[in-house]
Amino acid sequence: MQSQIDHGAGDQADRPLIAEFRAATKRYGDVLAADALTFGIGAGEFLSFLGPSGCGKTTALRMLAGFETPTSGEVYLDGDRVTDVPAYRRPVNMVFQHYALFPHMTVADNIAYGLMQRRPKPDRADVARKVDRALEMVRLAGFGPRRIWEMSGGQQQRVALARAIVNEPKVLLLDEPLAALDRKLRREMQIELQTLQRQLGITFVLVTHDQEEALSMSDRICIMQGGRIVQSGSPSELYDRPISRYVADFVGKSNFIDGIVSALSATGGQIETPFGQHFQGRVSGALAQGAKATLSIRPEQIGLAHAARAGAEPVTVINRIFLGEHTEYLVRHAALGDLLVLVARQAEAQEGSFAPGDTGHVSWAADSGLILAQD
Repeated sequence: MQSQIDHGAGDQADRPLIAEFRAATKRYGDVLAADALTFGIGAGEFLSFLGPSGCGKTTALRMLAGFETPTSGEVYLDGDRVTDVPAYRRPVNMVFQHYALFPHMTVADNIAYGLMQRRPKPDRADVARKVDRALEMVRLAGFGPRRIWEMSGGQQQRVALARAIVNEPKVLLLDEPLAALDRKLRREMQIELQTLQRQLGITFVLVTHDQEEALSMSDRICIMQGGRIVQSGSPSELYDRPISRYVADFVGKSNFIDGIVSALSATGGQIETPFGQHFQGRVSGALAQGAKATLSIRPEQIGLAHAARAGAEPVTVINRIFLGEHTEYLVRHAALGDLLVLVARQAEAQEGSFAPGDTGHVSWAADSGLILAQD
């Protein structure tokens, strides 16, 4: 296929398309679940759909899988129109949130199930070789004879992955496959998924509402809202240069200060709050002087000090949470309201810690804030 897609990340080469949506729309009665989706997915890319419940991310995945047919528009896989092609005839496999493994079968039989449905039936020795290779890929060599109920949650997740990759799909679809795992195991499986994707070179498409999961694993993320992709880009692009308050609020944590644009220049802008304060920042998107705007500041970009400094704002510490590598403070400003501040452990050791009720002073660099049009 001749079309290519640019990830937007400097270290990502352009890739030929393996999947494409062309004005794909899905309605359930009066409910618009997917609204004229038009975008491509690159071969060998790890792409994530990220958004809250009901935003359309699972509908997009199911249209790609063949479980849903678009009300209008087209879906292509590897250059072929597959809009009306049933799921079992598409070169994709899917890993579900609850794995959908057969409890009465052994691990090996679960993995071989898809292969054994082919016609004509494949050679059993060839199937066994493919199953063993799939088990090695997911670090479960020798587990073939075990029963599913003898496996831990993380092992069952890897069995589901092995069952999906044994068919050598061109696209592997992942529907929140880590949601049932505890935090530590989920992080381990994120690393394993990334490693496996690089080894296989298969396109992975992940649906998740977990922003940390999407940021840590993806080459590119599509942020969805109301059935549409509102912004697409690499994790660093979305985190550093969101185009709206919705994206800034959904990708990572942020503080928001509302006001109007009081000045614009080639290098940035300034907002004025209802209380007469002025804050500078970088500008994202098209803004006009006098327009309503929001200043977004990430918690880790705010400094918290005991002593007053030029340009610092006085605050009262409301809460303190120790998180190991950093401490999270909730502070209250008389005019700006509550602000979230993340202080690195080394910085806190130098400045000294704060307790609820203490008075502190917050400040941030002028170019740390990002001025966004109000949603």
